[in-house]
Amino acid sequence: MVVRRNIRFELLRYSVLGLILVVMSYPLVWMLRISLMDVTGSVAVSGWLSGGLTFANYVDLLTQVGLGRYLFNSALVGLCVTAGNILFCFMTGYGLARFRMLSNKLLFASVIVVLMIPVHIIIIPLYVLMMKAGLYDSYWALILPFLVNPIGIFLVKQYVETIPPSMEEAARMDGAGDLRILFAVVMPLCRPALAVLAIQVFFTNWNSFLFPFILTSSDDLRTLPVALAMLQGHQAIDWPHLMAGSTIAVLPVLIVFVLLQRQIVSGITAGAVKQ
Repeated sequence: MVVRRNIRFELLRYSVLGLILVVMSYPLVWMLRISLMDVTGSVAVSGWLSGGLTFANYVDLLTQVGLGRYLFNSALVGLCVTAGNILFCFMTGYGLARFRMLSNKLLFASVIVVLMIPVHIIIIPLYVLMMKAGLYDSYWALILPFLVNPIGIFLVKQYVETIPPSMEEAARMDGAGDLRILFAVVMPLCRPALAVLAIQVFFTNWNSFLFPFILTSSDDLRTLPVALAMLQGHQAIDWPHLMAGSTIAVLPVLIVFVLLQRQIVSGITAGAVKQ
């Protein structure tokens, strides 16, 4: 009886998981299928089987629309912002976790307060600041304001507090300096948390539309989401080309997730079990 119950439970569980998989995969399958259809084909499900397959939409995007330039812009901005967040959030989080001072407590309280402020509030001040600083319509406008974020500081601080200080003290007794301890001892131990931070920041900037749209005006500085939005006309939407561009935009995200999925899982579950 117990074996039958276990089999029924497993069948039910896999049936539910299979249904969830189908529901979550449907938008991706729809996007890929539309991207391989002719511009005159129907985007309805009934037109999937009757329509043919063509890669002309991808060729048009890379040759006529110049999607390669937008991919480069998004990759450059995403990688620079991610590297900056890893460095600055790690250093700030470590300082807040290890140095027990009143000023640090006040600084950490300010980080928590910033977390409660909607990001859209800074749109106008940030725009005015970039204009007065002469950074508007440049890569600096897309990178500098986002090199650090409060979520990253909070994540790193909480993770560093789980690392025993005795490891740093042992390295200091061996003659290691503060910078060597920071980057050679503590940073490797924070790899799971930094992986979670990196993928979260990269995804956010890769998919960012509002700030790149506001802080740039020239075509050469458009990021991929802004360029894809330009494919939508006022009267009609070029679905095949739009879905082809969306498919290209999804690929780097999937690659990053596959490469870092082990660190992501370990970083999310870190601290879930008390030692």
